[in-house]
Parts: sequence; C-alpha cells; structure tokens
Amino acid sequence: MVPFSGRKVLAAIAAGTLLGTTALVSPALASPNNNSVKKLTKAVTVKGVLKHLDKFQAIADANAGTRASGTPGYDASADYVAKLLKKAGYQVTRQQFDFAFYEEFGSSFAQVAPNATTYTDGVDYELMDYSGDGTAEGLVVPVDLALEPPRASSSGCEATDFDNVDVTGKIALLQRGTCAFGDKVVNAEAAGAIGAIIMNQGNGTPEANADRYDLFAGTLGAPVGIPTVSVSYGTGEQFAATAGLVVRIEADTTSEIRSTENVFAQTRHGRTDNVVMAGAHLDSDPAGPGYNDNGTGSAALLEVALQMAKVKPKNAVRFAWWGAEEAGLVGSQYYVDSLTEQQIADIALYLNFDMVGSPNYVFGVYDGDDSAQEGSGPGPEGSAEIEKVFERFFASRKLPTVASDFSGRSDYGAFIAAGVDIPAGGLFTGAEGVKTEAEAALFGGLAGVAYDPCYHQACDSRTPVADGADAATYQALGKKYKLQGNVNVYALDVNSDAIAASVITFAYDTSKVNGVTTPGKGKGKGKHGHGHKHGHGHKHGHGHHWR
Repeated sequence: MVPFSGRKVLAAIAAGTLLGTTALVSPALASPNNNSVKKLTKAVTVKGVLKHLDKFQAIADANAGTRASGTPGYDASADYVAKLLKKAGYQVTRQQFDFAFYEEFGSSFAQVAPNATTYTDGVDYELMDYSGDGTAEGLVVPVDLALEPPRASSSGCEATDFDNVDVTGKIALLQRGTCAFGDKVVNAEAAGAIGAIIMNQGNGTPEANADRYDLFAGTLGAPVGIPTVSVSYGTGEQFAATAGLVVRIEADTTSEIRSTENVFAQTRHGRTDNVVMAGAHLDSDPAGPGYNDNGTGSAALLEVALQMAKVKPKNAVRFAWWGAEEAGLVGSQYYVDSLTEQQIADIALYLNFDMVGSPNYVFGVYDGDDSAQEGSGPGPEGSAEIEKVFERFFASRKLPTVASDFSGRSDYGAFIAAGVDIPAGGLFTGAEGVKTEAEAALFGGLAGVAYDPCYHQACDSRTPVADGADAATYQALGKKYKLQGNVNVYALDVNSDAIAASVITFAYDTSKVNGVTTPGKGKGKGKHGHGHKHGHGHKHGHGHHWR
C-alpha cells in the first residue's frame, strides 16, 4: 500500500513487454467444478497461498532483499506470476511502462551559522521524495513568503518570484501553497539555488489545521537536481527571521527512469463487455520483501485465479498484478489512462486486495456506501452492493468487519476517479495505523500497536525479528495469533476465501452492481455514466502530499 507520504517513486510513460526466467511452484490442480462459492473457497487453501508467499520471499532473498518495481526482484516476481497463469490456461498479457524510480539511503540537515544546530530526520525535517543527491551548504534566502494571516502563499510558483532575490549558490526558503512542491523547487533551481527548504504554509489555525502547520513529508513528483527538505511552519518562520542563516543539506538518493510492468490474466470464457476485474499490487516497498505488503494480496489473488482456471464464467474475469504501486499507484493509473471510453464501459467492477494478512489485523471492507461517514465519501454507484457481498461473506462465518475508507492509498484510486467511475470494493487488514481498544475487542490482538508493525520496513518478511522487528511486540503477537513471518495466517486464510467468494460471485452475476442481467451482447447502460462525484481524482493525490 502506498504511504501517506512516500519514500520512493512516481510518473509513467511508454508500453511494451518484459520477459525473464524464474522457477515455478506447481499449484494444486484446478477443477472446472470450482464454480460456486462453496467449491472455490474449499479449493483455495491457505497452504496454497503461503507457498506463493514463500516464493516471493525467496525471490527477494535472491535479489538484494526487495521486490520493488524497477528491480530484478520485481521482474522475477512478474515472471513467476505470469508463467503460472499462462500454464493454467489464461490469456496473459504484460504491460510495460517507465517511471521515475526514487530511493533514499540517508540524509542530514544542520544549521551552520549563526548557531550550530543538528536537526533530526522525521522530527525537525523530512527529505522530500525526488530530492536531488549531494550536499548543499549556503545562505538561506526567503522567497516571496506570506507570513501574515491568511498566509495565502504562492511562494516559488512563478519564475518571477526570484527576480528580486538572489538565490544563486544559496538555499531557497519556500512556503507551501498554490502550486506543486516540484514546481517551486524547479523554479528555484533554474534561478541558481543549490538547495531548497519548503516550510509548511501556516494557513488556518494550528488547532483546526495542524496539517498546515506541522512537519510534513511530501513528493516533488519527479527528479530535481538539488537537495530539498521540508520543515514545519514554525521552523520556517524562525528561519526567515534569522539573519545570516547558513544551513547544510546532505542527501544520499537515487532518482532515475526505470522500467516495470503490470501483469494481466483473463479468462478465455465469459462476456468481454462486462468484465470483472480483481487486482493486487505485486511490488514491495524498496525497503524490504513485502511479505505482507503486498505479498499477501498478490499470493491470495494468484491462488484464486489458479483454482478457478478451468471454470467457464458468464462474465470474463481479468486478474491484475500492478507494478509501481509503491511509487504512487503508477501502474494502475497507467492502465486506466490507456483504456478507451468503451473499454472503461466494459469493466463491470474492480476489486482491490492490498494487505490482507497484517499481523495485528482487522477485517476491513472498503466502505462503498460511506456508512461510517469518515474520510473520502462513498465509491461510485454500485460500490455499496460490492461491499454487501463482502459483508455477507463475513456474516456467514459469524465474523465482524470494520469499514475501510476509500482514502486513495491503493490501486482502486484510478478506477473510482471522477470521469471513470467504475464501482469498486475490496479488503484491507491495516497498515501503519494503530489498533484501537474497540478493534482489539472485536478481533483480538494488541491495542495500541500498529496493524503491521513492519510496514514498509525490511522486517516485512518471513523472519521479521531477525530483520529488525521489535522482538517483544512479535512475541506478544505470537501469543495472540498464529503468525508466519509478518503475516497473520488466520486473517490470510479468511481473506483468501473472501476474495474467492467475491470473484466467483461476480463472475456469474453483476446485476446488483450494474444492472446487467441478460446473456450476450447489448446490455443496458447506466453503468458508469451516472456522474457520481467524490474526492478521489486529484492529481498524484494517492497518499502523497504533492503540494
């Protein structure tokens, strides 16, 4: 799952194919009779899912500990998935695209004069995604700051903002507001700045608008040539008032264009004008193997696809494994952008499975009808009906669920965006968020501890404690649950069945979602052109602060 403020990647270009080699894990033989919820959920076993998960770990182990897009570990993961699906009889396609890869290896930020001060990463400053590599030391020059309320800042948004200040060989102090962070830094670099500091905007009030005052992490959207950090409004205001302020920014980063791909497998039977899509992102965060994020969703979806490979559904089913999700949902956005209006209309719905085995799990179901009244609002028309299918599955097993907001942090984002409006749903067991007392009462586990304590870390692996996880936390979780590495086996087992149940249900009937009931061509519309509005279509807004 993409973070609220990422550390890695963004932006898509080109198309083509990638090929490679990797060993395969032979799945249990699928049956043409796996054509009902009861039969398919019996065929999809957690043992089968864990075999794929362990294969992903082995691939990471053989490739510098990661399966991030743009690395050999991802390519091998894509090869593994594609070859198994092709062998099972699916129509397999691989969509290549280029993207701007970013990885941070370390940084430092310090005041050199008038008072030598060392700042702490994550407390006093953040290195911004796509920061340039290298060291910049120089005098800090404020650029068009708006420090008096309402602080309607457009600092650095126009090249002319630098006409009356000399930033050549210096560090530009910029203020958040109006335009993308990347635009501000590109303009500062063009004016001769060797580094940049972006302070928060300070608009609104600290009580009601803490996000506009506090330290924030954000993305520049694409590579820039100068080291760039962000600071809180208070720190920036202090910098602006300090005469003769000299700072040093050190950044150790890699930022370059790399190639990756999406992998698709479509059934050879079923209506191609009413396609059921189900997707999971295949890439890990660069920091680790991605055993839970998103090995779990990828492995569960793969096993479901393999076990229904011989089924002849009424609606074509298109399984998708997305690339560069951790880079800002690049692969899924690239795919949706590549579709014609008719191809979009031919997609009945989209199901998303990102992190379905978190060690300190909750059973989260995407809130299609916005019944929780939290966050971003409902999904497109039909999403509420998808949510009900998942809720009925969990109710049939007498299991509780919680509503998961369409926050825009995963690959459903491009599908539910205004103008596309494809009904969506899915499952989520939690990321870096902290489990509440109420959730612990429902699901067990540890209140006050993250759903995934190894989220986006090297310890999201088969051996979390050996890879840096807190031993006491995992010992306590192990007493509450059966874990395999950084994965809750029970949660993964139940969610694998929930994935199977939803896919096979919609493979035969989408009528409650989009009103399509008649066989063959010529279905009625009213499907995606309903003009439903919601707040998910903003540029690069998928969890990354970009302006």
